[in-house]
Order: sequence, then C-alpha cells, then structure tokens
Amino acid sequence: MIRELVITSRPVSWVNTAYPFAAAYLLAAGRIDWLLVVGTVFFLVPYNLAMYGINDVFDYESDLLNPRKGGAEGAVVDRARHRAILLACAIATLPFVVVLALAGSVASNLVLLVSLAAVYAYSAPGLRFKERPFLDSLTSSTHFVSPAVYGLVLAGAQFTPQLWALLAAYFLWGMASHAFGAVQDVVPDREAGLGSIGTVLGARRTVLLAAAAYAAAGLLMLATDWPGPLAALLVLPYLVNVLRFARIDDAGSAAANAGWKRFLWLNYVVGFLVTMLLIWYAGIR
Repeated sequence: MIRELVITSRPVSWVNTAYPFAAAYLLAAGRIDWLLVVGTVFFLVPYNLAMYGINDVFDYESDLLNPRKGGAEGAVVDRARHRAILLACAIATLPFVVVLALAGSVASNLVLLVSLAAVYAYSAPGLRFKERPFLDSLTSSTHFVSPAVYGLVLAGAQFTPQLWALLAAYFLWGMASHAFGAVQDVVPDREAGLGSIGTVLGARRTVLLAAAAYAAAGLLMLATDWPGPLAALLVLPYLVNVLRFARIDDAGSAAANAGWKRFLWLNYVVGFLVTMLLIWYAGIR
C-alpha cells in the first residue's frame, strides 16, 4: 500500500509545489525557521498525495482507457484501494493544515484554503473542474502558483507591481503547461466522454494557445525586478518543446506525450537556472 501511495503522489512532481513555497517564503522572510520546514514538507508530499490521490480515485474509469496511465504519469490503483487512498490523503494533510492555520494569519489561511479547494475541486464529483474547459487550466495553474503565493503571504511579503507581474507570469506558465499536457489525452478523453481544453480546442489550437501563454509569461517577466528579466529567456525551451507539435492533429495527438515527458525533465533544468537567479537576486538585495 505504501508503494501505491508513493506512486499515486507522483514523486517526479513533488518539487513543483514544494520549491515555489520554499523559495517564496525564504526570500520574503529572509530566514530559515520551523514554518519554512513544515510548509516545505507539506507541499512536498502530503499536498501532492491529496492532489493526485483524489485525481486517481475519481479518474479511475477514464484512466483505464488511457495507455499512458499506470506509472509516473498517473497510478491506476484497484478500486478496492480507493477508500484507503482517500483516507491516507486526509490523514497526511490534516495535521499540517492545522499547524499552518494556527501559525498563520487570516490572509495566509485564506490563500491556503483556496489552494486546498482547488486541489479538491479539480477532480471531486459534483465539481470536476478538470472537465470544464479553460477552468481546467486555471485550476491546474492554481495548484502550482498558490504554494508560492501562500509562502509570500505567510512571510508577510509586500506585493509590489513587479511581484504581481512575476506571479502573473508564473500563472500563465502553469496554464500553458496544463494545456499542453491535455493535448496527449485528446483521444482517450473524448472516448471517455471527458471535456478539457484539449477536447474543445483540438490538439493543434491547444498547442498554439500553450505557446502563446508561454510567450506572454516571458514578456511579463520583463516587468520584474532585475535579474528577473533574464528569466524571460527561460520560456524559450518550453516554446521550442511545444512548437515542435504545432502541426499535430487530433488523430495523432498521442505523439505529444514525448513532449510532455521532455517537459517533466525540462522543469528540473529550468528550476536549477531559476535557483541561480534567485541566489543572485538575494545577493544583490
């Protein structure tokens, strides 16, 4: 069961939520303290277990039709284990949420609530934001941007126009990434009767929309504090990756999985470069 829970939580993506929180909190607070540690651990494992565990449970039937599911890109766990997965999600997250809520402010708790609500609403029955085209990309981006916003608010950061530009760029990056990820699932989603930004726009137009969102994110970075504008260059690898599929059609949309796998590892390379820029920024403040 432990192995299934680990696979369900998508270890390859843990850093995508823990890093934004840790970096935002550390830069805003200027110190390493127990809140940084607790928040980072929360967004590293429990948060991802809840986000992907709820998704895997309620996407079970459609995932059976999706050939890319059953590994690092999504677990297909036997129905008999679903109750245990949901229980594990609650047990893993609740203690962290209580501690963080007691230590935080009204503002930080509201951000945390929005973050957790987005995790639940994306996959849970009755809401299923993942099946509401465009809202699916908005919600997915919230999953990854909200930990950074939470870290900033928890640390008492001052929200300047430059910081808002950075967060807006990050949000567009998240939307672009989700939209591109939806391309590979156009056929299985349609077969399963699921709606998504990809099934509505079609593979080719979704790729072009993702490229436009990446480009807009890069332009927004030009409005941030130095050396933030240098980060505008970091959208170029993502643009190259998605534009390779600019001529893709719906029938061949599964080929975009190669680009999605490249995207997953590209995040680590770009993350390293972002870290270097953050160290530079911390040094010149």
